Order: sequence, then C-alpha cells, then structure tokens
Amino acid sequence: MAGVSLKCGDCGALLKSVEEAQEHAELTSHSNFSESTEAVLNLVCSSCGKPCRSKTESDLHTKRTGHTNFVDKTSETAKPISLEVPKVVDDSAGAMDVDGSSSSQPEEMIVPEVDKKLLEELEAMGFSAARATRALHYSGNGSIEAAVNWVVEHENDPDIDQMPLVPANTKVESPNPSLTPEEIKIRAQELKYGVNLVPEEAYNERIRIGKELLEAKRIEEDNERKRLMALRKAEKEEEKRAREKIRQKLEEDKAERRRKLGLPPEDPATVKPSAPAVEEKKSSLPIRPATKVEQMRECLRSLKQNHKDDDAKVKRAFQTLLTYVGNVAKNPNEEKFRKIRLNNQTFQDRVGALTGGIEFLELCGFEKIEGGEFLFLAREKVEMVVLNSAGSELSSAINNPFFGVL
Repeated sequence: MAGVSLKCGDCGALLKSVEEAQEHAELTSHSNFSESTEAVLNLVCSSCGKPCRSKTESDLHTKRTGHTNFVDKTSETAKPISLEVPKVVDDSAGAMDVDGSSSSQPEEMIVPEVDKKLLEELEAMGFSAARATRALHYSGNGSIEAAVNWVVEHENDPDIDQMPLVPANTKVESPNPSLTPEEIKIRAQELKYGVNLVPEEAYNERIRIGKELLEAKRIEEDNERKRLMALRKAEKEEEKRAREKIRQKLEEDKAERRRKLGLPPEDPATVKPSAPAVEEKKSSLPIRPATKVEQMRECLRSLKQNHKDDDAKVKRAFQTLLTYVGNVAKNPNEEKFRKIRLNNQTFQDRVGALTGGIEFLELCGFEKIEGGEFLFLAREKVEMVVLNSAGSELSSAINNPFFGVL
C-alpha cells in the first residue's frame, strides 16, 4: 500500500504533506521522517462540520462545544502522499515545466537570509559564520537561545560547518519570526497532535479550577484549625474546672487540719462563710490541742508545700532529719549526735535553709544554745517515744508519694 502520510521518527507525529514535514522540522529540529501507511485522522463534527485531525483534538472540541458526534472521513480524504517538493514555476525564465521536469539550466542556490544582528551575536560568542547561519536558518531565525539549542543538538552533524543553501527564487523567511521559543514549542505540539493543546478556553478553565481547588483546600484547613482550637479551648476549660475542684478540696482539707491542730486559719478570706457555722453546729466541746505527732506531721507538710517546686530538695531534707533522729535514738548517750552547729554549710543546705526544718528538730526536743549557734538535745530530755514517732512520720513522708498533697 502506498504511503498516505509522513511519520516523524523522533516524536511519532503524522503529517499530511512534505510542506508540513518541513515546517515540523524547522520548528522541532526533527529530521527523521519516513513514509507511513497510517492516514492522518479526519474526524468531522456532525454539528458544526469542524474537522479534527486527532482524538485529542476531538475531545477538546467536545469539551469546548458539547458536540459529541463525529464522522470518520479519514478513508475518504486519505490519498497517496507526494514526496516531491513543490517548486515555484518561473514563467519568465522557463526554469520548470508543469510536470516538474527541468527544461533549462539547474536552479541557482544561494545562502539564506538570516537576522544579521543575531548572526553577529552568535559570531561574537565564538561560532563560525557557517554554523551560526545554519543554526539561525534551521531554528526559525527567531532567537539566540533557539539557535544555540539547535547547535547543541546538531553539533555532531557532518555538515554542521557548511553554509546552508536554498534555491535563489525561493523567498526564505522565518516561519514565525515573531514567535518566542515557548511559542515555537507550542506550535510544534500543534503539528504533532493536530490541535492546540493549550487553547485559551481550556487554559482559563484550568486556572479557574486550580483557584477553586486552592480555595477549597484553604477553607478546609481553616475549618480544621478552628475545630482544633475549639477542642483545645474545651480541654483547657475542663482542665481549669478540674484544677479548681482540686484546689477547693485542698483548701477545705487544709482548713480542717488546722482546725484539728488548734491553729488559726492562714487567711480568713479563703475560708468559706458557711464553714464556721457548720463547725459551730458540729460540737460545742472545746477543741483539744494538737498532739506533738500531729504538729510534726503538719510541720513536714508545711516544709513540702513551701518547697513543692523542688521535690529532690524536700526528699533530701526528710532523709537528713531521719538521720539526725535515728542517730540520737540509737546512741542517746553520744553528745556528738545530740549537738548540731547551725552555721554548718551542709546542715544549712540540707535542712537549715528550708522553712520547717529547724522547727521539726525543736519538736523532737532540740533547743538553741550559746546564742543560737547550736541546736542541742539534753540527755535528760531524750524521749524515745517522741523520737520513734518522728522517725515514723519522716518515713511516711519519704515513702508516701501523696504526702502533703491533700
């Protein structure tokens, strides 16, 4: 079967004539063409009669117009392709007959005209005149970039440094002298697929859809951010209410303990107005004074509360007090265990500098002597019951993680 089209071996485009192949070559720099028995499609719209050369073009036509019915007239329009390049008939010189045979002397070949300014720039860049002229001619004579790209793609061609020649009677001009390299690429795609792949309507539609997608995504992210903020706010409110309940419970328990110990309230403003009335109704009996054990426990609680930001320091103070009390209980006759220098740096760091440390030792029987320089527990004032109770309270304070919380 005879060839009905020319196929570009570089991109696969089907072209109906030699002219189209030449234009395709000039725009894309493709040079590998061969005859093909595959005809260029001719899909004619039944509604408006527009011919479409490819399925892509018909799909875009349907999208733009809504027309869906096409008649395939490819077989009707397909005809054997002529590989002869049409030549201009010069009646005055009688150079060609109608059948294309030469009737006189061979055609004169000349160097094609190219943009002189671009040619000078290419020569200034180091290209030879022949290479620069060839690059400008075959790249469309449009820009320096297109010419340089053509040279890079064809630098291994055997005739790269030969001056190009065209028939003298052929008007040589750039196919699209005003096109930019980007426009040349788009035109090459038009030749390949037979349709403008980026029509203005489709381009605008894509822009609109893109903007809508971005706006939808922004709104979704904004709603998700608002939802998370509302959730965090609700969690903080719930946490705040829980903390307030715990604080109220602690205040009530603290007021109750101070009442049992016979101590006045720390701040009357924090005591609920109903509390005194309830207490008065509970019993008319006099409040008993707090025992020494209760005073020790309250002293340790106060120490922990006053230094609640440093658990390690509180625990070290409790362990140091337990060591002092234990040494006296085990060795009541040893004066060195019953006498503590107050200005001793180790004692100050561990116990003396903490509110409640010295008070606890005084509850155990220690007294300040020699102008407050020492804490001393006289032998006759050593009470094993008191020391054992102090040791039990200290052990509880050390081992109970909730000690002093309530």
